[in-house]
Amino acid sequence: MSDQLKLIVEKLNKEPFKRNYNLITFDSLEPMQLLQVLNDVLAEIDPKNSVDIREEMPDQTAKRMLSILGIMKYKPPGNIGDMSVFRQGLVVGSKPVIHPVLYWLLQRTNELKKRAYLSRFLVRLEVPGEFLQDDVVSETNKQYEDLMENFKIIHKECEQLKSSGFSTADIRRDITAMEEEKDQLIKRVERLKKRVETVQNHQRMLEIARQLRVENEREESLAQQKQEQKNQLFHAEQRLQRAQHQLKNMRHAAADAKPEGLMKRLEEEMKFHSYMVSEKLPKELESKRQTLHFLQKVVTEPAMSQADLTELEEKIHEVNLQINQLIENRMRKDPMDNKLSLFRQQAAIIARKKETKAEELQEAKEEIANFEREIAQKSTQARDIDGSEILRGDEFKHYVSKLRFKSSVYKKKRQELAELSAENGVLQRTEEILKQRHENIQQQLQAIEQKKGILGYSDTQEELERVSALKSEVDDMKGRTLDDMSDMVKKLNSRIAEKKSALAPVIKELRPLRQRCQELTQEHDDKKAQYDSCAAGLESNRSKLEQEVRGLREECSQGESQYHHINLMKKSVEIQIQRAADEMKAYVSPDPQERRKAIREQYSRNILEQENLGKALREKQKLVRESHGPNMKQVKMWRDFEKLMECKKSCFQKQQQASIGQVIQGGGEDLLIL
Repeated sequence: MSDQLKLIVEKLNKEPFKRNYNLITFDSLEPMQLLQVLNDVLAEIDPKNSVDIREEMPDQTAKRMLSILGIMKYKPPGNIGDMSVFRQGLVVGSKPVIHPVLYWLLQRTNELKKRAYLSRFLVRLEVPGEFLQDDVVSETNKQYEDLMENFKIIHKECEQLKSSGFSTADIRRDITAMEEEKDQLIKRVERLKKRVETVQNHQRMLEIARQLRVENEREESLAQQKQEQKNQLFHAEQRLQRAQHQLKNMRHAAADAKPEGLMKRLEEEMKFHSYMVSEKLPKELESKRQTLHFLQKVVTEPAMSQADLTELEEKIHEVNLQINQLIENRMRKDPMDNKLSLFRQQAAIIARKKETKAEELQEAKEEIANFEREIAQKSTQARDIDGSEILRGDEFKHYVSKLRFKSSVYKKKRQELAELSAENGVLQRTEEILKQRHENIQQQLQAIEQKKGILGYSDTQEELERVSALKSEVDDMKGRTLDDMSDMVKKLNSRIAEKKSALAPVIKELRPLRQRCQELTQEHDDKKAQYDSCAAGLESNRSKLEQEVRGLREECSQGESQYHHINLMKKSVEIQIQRAADEMKAYVSPDPQERRKAIREQYSRNILEQENLGKALREKQKLVRESHGPNMKQVKMWRDFEKLMECKKSCFQKQQQASIGQVIQGGGEDLLIL
């Protein structure tokens, strides 16, 4: 208990409570103050509980706290046997009831905050069965449950996103980098615009380029649609082939088989399916239901400690021992049962074999289905890779021969490539030798120019020749650029005309589809208007029903509060009546021992003892008053005597110090004489 109080006081002294308690001050709190502390802790978990309990009725406080503790799945300790005792202790602010609740709440505040938040959306509203007979109420209740399920999914996704590692700092850095990249792109676009403005007819060329981009995008979208339609056609052909294959197999089986064999196979299948439906699947369904029931029961139970687990294990062990004893007793008492046990074991073995064979058959069927799906998936992947169907028979042989021809061509090309690479090596070596010779000739030329006094003449001549060559190249480039631009414009115009002619039939097909799209859009708008009107009506009905349910709940809560208040008043009156009856019984009892136990007798004895004590104290006070004057005189005389003795002592000390000084002075004179 001391560890419990220490933890409570430590948690209350921290954020966000800041109470500055110690063990003594916390333990000396009044019941109302202790209830207010509990209410403040509950308000920190769920802000709806932020109230002053002095302004609230005790039964309402108890009801509110019991409700929130029930939502938090609080389980009272084992020393509180009855729930009524816990409720009464919660009303009167009993320490044995409040302290464990505070200890439990302060240990898991963050977890309970999350549970309180979820309880606002996940606590189901229990609607009576007679109201669910109405279609409107049933539909509204179904929408309410669907919204609750959606909230669960969204909350789970939100928690996963929170725990996924994404941080706001990373997102801000990404946004900053994207903004910088955007600024760079804007600057680059501005530079390109300035560069393009110097070209003639740049607006016309930009417009043509824009049209080309739009047409390219349309071409890509049409190509994508064409590919999707090809895929759909391929899947449809595959389904048709599978259906034809199944039909062929069925016809082949029907042609080869006899009616007796078909009937026998159908009977076997019927027996298997009837066994699955009547025996195996119901057992599995019942086991799943029991497992679900146990799991729901475990979920509704509060968290178990190690002591609870140990207790459950001991109970399981005891129950197993009892079962074994009962089985042994039954085997000893009933010898006929021992004879039948062999047949029961054989029947159980046969039943298990039957179940295993059924499971093996089911697994084989599932494996066949998986193989078929895998074959379809592999064929689809092969079609997506090379755009062709799976080859069979003569087509596959033709494909192999084509691959052989391609491999021979590949080998020849590879040999030619090796020869070219060898020739390339020789040419590179030749180029290096020529460069080296050129450098030697340049050095000799520079030496000759230096002797003649015209150093740099060859470089100047080469520079002039290079500049003239560059000028001629620039002039040729300008001419080619203009010709290329005119050719490019002609090509663009021709390509646009080709695309328009190619897209003409597609546009014709698109026109009825657009009209159909408009019709469907109009129909969608009409349906949406009907849906909105229906939803508004349902919402109004739901609000009315919620108001009625709220009013009935308030009436129910008022009735419950009155009931609890009357019960508490009744219990207090019964306790007072019982105490009065016990007092009367003890007071009129002829036994003096019983009469001494009566409260009246106890109070009388206490009054008599207090009166005697008061008389003794008054006599003592009288004696003190009478002897006060002489005693004060005697005290004054003793104080004067003490002062006199102190004075004599000081005089004697001074006289003694003076005599010692004289002796010391006389001794010094004697020393001087000597």
